[in-house]
Amino acid sequence: MFSDSLFPPLEEALLEPNGLLAVGGDLSPNRLINAYKNGIFPWFNENEPILWWSPNPRMVLFPGELKVSRSLKKSIKKNNYLIRTDLHFTQVMQACAAPRKNQAGTWIHPEMIAAYSTLHEIGLAHSVETWMNGELVGGLYGIALGSVFFGESMFSCAPDASKIAFVHLVKQLAEWNFVLIDCQTSTAHLASLGAREIPRTEFSRLLNKWIKHPEQGKKWNFSNMNV
Repeated sequence: MFSDSLFPPLEEALLEPNGLLAVGGDLSPNRLINAYKNGIFPWFNENEPILWWSPNPRMVLFPGELKVSRSLKKSIKKNNYLIRTDLHFTQVMQACAAPRKNQAGTWIHPEMIAAYSTLHEIGLAHSVETWMNGELVGGLYGIALGSVFFGESMFSCAPDASKIAFVHLVKQLAEWNFVLIDCQTSTAHLASLGAREIPRTEFSRLLNKWIKHPEQGKKWNFSNMNV
């Protein structure tokens, strides 16, 4: 267990499983913010101890390296959707927690939803939402600190709905001069959008340079962009 002000050095993180750093604690806003500032995030099953992770390597996306496939460009150009932000944050988390094919359970359980909803209320956690015909069909959520966005999860109930939200997010973050999007661990889905792995030491260096600890953020308000 670690305190809010002190974490074990990242080089002490376990190799097996990759990046497991600490066990215990709580999901209070201060602890979560301090964790993210140090490149650490919680990931654990319901009714189990809180596990804190800092994997090596780290999957990240630099906004200028975003890749938009030809098929995704076609979906975006249809413009049959509406992008909204921070409108239904908790609903986005609940949708991300819904059962998925070939997945036994979810780590986005009520304790996590309550903790991140509190961060949303103070303007640090955000949702980007794709709406079609008045229905929420896709989106994502994460935490913004300084010039870094920490992506947590995304969902899609319509073709490309989560990718559309992601592209709008990256374009907006680039306009706001964000320098890094943390994607945590490698997936083919993220790699197809331009994300890549970097060493944990490099990730830590970037955080030290670009992250800040605001006492309070603000709600986001952007919609469809020219992407």
